[in-house]
Amino acid sequence: MKNMAFLLVIVSFLVGAYLASLDERSMNWTYFVPVMLVGFIAAFLYKKASSAAAKQGDLLQNNKQVLIESLKNVLTNLEALDGRKDKVPTYEMRFEIDKLFREDLMNFAEARESMRHLFGIQHYADIMSSFAAGERYINRVWSASTDGYVDEVMLYVGRAFEQFQHAQEEFNKALAENG
Repeated sequence: MKNMAFLLVIVSFLVGAYLASLDERSMNWTYFVPVMLVGFIAAFLYKKASSAAAKQGDLLQNNKQVLIESLKNVLTNLEALDGRKDKVPTYEMRFEIDKLFREDLMNFAEARESMRHLFGIQHYADIMSSFAAGERYINRVWSASTDGYVDEVMLYVGRAFEQFQHAQEEFNKALAENG
C-alpha cells in the first residue's frame, strides 16, 4: 500500500509535468487537475501508511528500549569522559568521542520518531531540544579537539553532559506520565 501510494505520487508528478510541457501557452486543465488530485490523494495515503507503520506496537516497544539504552550509554560515557577529560590529550579526544558515542547517538536518532507516538509531541520536543544541544556540544568538542583548542574541549564536555542529563530528566518524566 505504502509503496503503491509512493509510486502514484511519482507517476502523477511526471504526468503533470508532461501535461504542463505540451503547450507553452495553455494548459489542458481537464487532464491536469485529475492527475494532480490523484497525486495529492496518493501523498495523503502514503503519509497515513507511514504513520500507521510507525505506530506499530512491536516497533514502538523496540524503539523505546533502544532510546532508553542509548541515552543511558551516552550519559554513562559522558560522565566517565567528563571525569577524565584532563587526562585525555586534546588531539585524541575526537577519537574517544567516535569510539564512545557514535553508535549510541545514531541508534537514538534512528529511533527518535517513536517518541512522538509514545509520549506526545511536547515531550518529544522537550527531550530532543536537550538531546540536540548535547549532541552539538559533543560535535563542538570533536571540532575543538581537531583544531587543538584545549579550553573548548574541557568546557564543552561538561556542557554536553549537562544537556544529556536534562534530556534524561525529560525522558524519565515522559516515561512516568506515559508508561
